[in-house]
Amino acid sequence: MSEGPISATPYEILGVSATASTDELRRAYRRLLRTTHPDTGGDTVKFVAVQLAWERVGTPEARSSYDGGRSTLDQPPHTWAAQSARSRPQDTRPRARAYGHPGGWRRERYLVLIREWAGRGVAMADPYDANLVASAPRELRHILADALAEEATARALADLGIGYTIWHDVATGAPEHKIDHIVLGPTGLFAVLSEDYGEPVRVRRGELIGDAVAGERPMHELAVRARVIARAVRIKFTALVIVLPDDAIEERFIVLGSDRGAQTVVVRQSQLPALMREGIPGTALRGGNELFDVRTRLQSGVRFV
Repeated sequence: MSEGPISATPYEILGVSATASTDELRRAYRRLLRTTHPDTGGDTVKFVAVQLAWERVGTPEARSSYDGGRSTLDQPPHTWAAQSARSRPQDTRPRARAYGHPGGWRRERYLVLIREWAGRGVAMADPYDANLVASAPRELRHILADALAEEATARALADLGIGYTIWHDVATGAPEHKIDHIVLGPTGLFAVLSEDYGEPVRVRRGELIGDAVAGERPMHELAVRARVIARAVRIKFTALVIVLPDDAIEERFIVLGSDRGAQTVVVRQSQLPALMREGIPGTALRGGNELFDVRTRLQSGVRFV
């Protein structure tokens, strides 16, 4: 699994404390290898996660490096601060038109809550420091993970080109009920949520399920929010899309069903641009006049959180 703010630490995967002795680590690793091995009826995903956890902290050198905030595998950044804008002088292609601030609301929410959690008067040189984030409650890490997911989606969507228009952080009521991205292009109109649960998820009966999803109903929530926008500006969505980290689902994308004529889809983050360019199988392309009309309605009706 990729290592993000909400991902389980190697110690959590191995079921030991961060202060466990080398012998305790080794015993936990060997026990989990036996119980998760596919040949003995174990879960393949958990088996791989156990192996990766051991590679991160199984030797004194690897453990020292990991505890210092640097993984020997993926080498994630020491900070989860927003990436600074980088110029791309060699790429002169027009980018998609975009409005709003992807991940902005969630980053603001995270900053408020992390300071409340740390306590008044506690100085934080970097509220995004990887070690600080790892020690924070899961709810705070999840907020930051979703902000990072939104930013990653926005970067992918920007490369779709001038034929696409994107609105980020679209209000549908309370700020936490926003739509992360609305995308309009020749292949349709998409309502998009960017999610990161920190572990693989499954689909059942048109919805995401899994230990980390708990009682949430993300596709249902997206459908409810999309209806608010559809009624307000008198448009119809082609698809409702949830974007997940690449290692969260096995397929490139999964069509779950439909909601009032809109296809419901879960897609890997790296496959999102291709899905937007190729469209959802079985859906019709939009013509120039129709695109212009929908864009005008959205531009005049969209509000941001």
